[in-house]
Amino acid sequence: MGLSPFGTSFVCFVITVMLVLSSMQCEAQLSATFYDKSCPKALFTIRAAIGKAVSSERRMAASLLRLHFHDCFVQGCDASVLLDATSAFTSEKNAPQNLDSVRGFDVIEDVKSQVEGICSGVVSCADILAVAARDASFAVGGPSWTVKLGRRDSTSANEDRAFADIPKFTDNLDVLIETFRRKDLSERDLVALSGAHTIGQAQCSSFRDRIYNATTIDASFASTRKDTCPSTGGDTNLAAIDVVTPNYFDNNFFKNLVQKKGLLQSDQVLFSGGSTDNIVTEYSNSPKTFFSDFAAAMVKMGDIEPLTGSAGQIRKVCSAVN
Repeated sequence: MGLSPFGTSFVCFVITVMLVLSSMQCEAQLSATFYDKSCPKALFTIRAAIGKAVSSERRMAASLLRLHFHDCFVQGCDASVLLDATSAFTSEKNAPQNLDSVRGFDVIEDVKSQVEGICSGVVSCADILAVAARDASFAVGGPSWTVKLGRRDSTSANEDRAFADIPKFTDNLDVLIETFRRKDLSERDLVALSGAHTIGQAQCSSFRDRIYNATTIDASFASTRKDTCPSTGGDTNLAAIDVVTPNYFDNNFFKNLVQKKGLLQSDQVLFSGGSTDNIVTEYSNSPKTFFSDFAAAMVKMGDIEPLTGSAGQIRKVCSAVN
């Protein structure tokens, strides 16, 4: 016997409610208090370890922020970037945007070991990455924020997706905007997150073409950068992206862009007559606004496709699946 129109509507209503509740339950699994009972000393342990690592090498703050960013942009914030290659999958570490440049793996592995020592099999590598990024920012004078927790670790990595999804230093503004849009991140998020370069360093190979051939660059700035980046050779030579305050998280990165002193082409395009010029100007004038927007964008980025519930696993070591 068929359902009446009322019965059909009621069934549809019930299904809709169940789907909404299921979605709400999934989102609720990410919570700032996720480890309060299962591993109450986890956040303290992570912060102490990150503070020590950054104190030993200030550059590590930028590296940890970048590591979290490169993780979240590839199949979500699932610690896939930390996995070494196996016979089943290739490592994201081998993608051009990561190869010989993404770092901080040993720091995260050390933190994981310490956390495992106080509560084994509880805290994911993905959550450690998210918390480490926040604590690294704070350690060099940057903003802090409440990290939502409860992510689980992936059991695979994807080098091809890393190449396709992680922004490249040669990208123009339209490509950058579209890359971020695919991750549900706005133009404002794009500019704010790019501000992490205020404490970053870049390899000569990533900015050589700009300092020797670009017309949208301050001539004196380009000339001084040639001292560490010859026209040929020295590909891995490092230069601070912000030469004024390279080890301190501030808004000077945006002041540099306004003065055509962006080291990377993908940074300078944020202030090149396009739709993001006004955001760069705003951040260059207001460190408070930049800090607030950066923190909000980091939280938003941390929400990209997390594995929760029974998905994935809690890895024993971050470089390999259990």
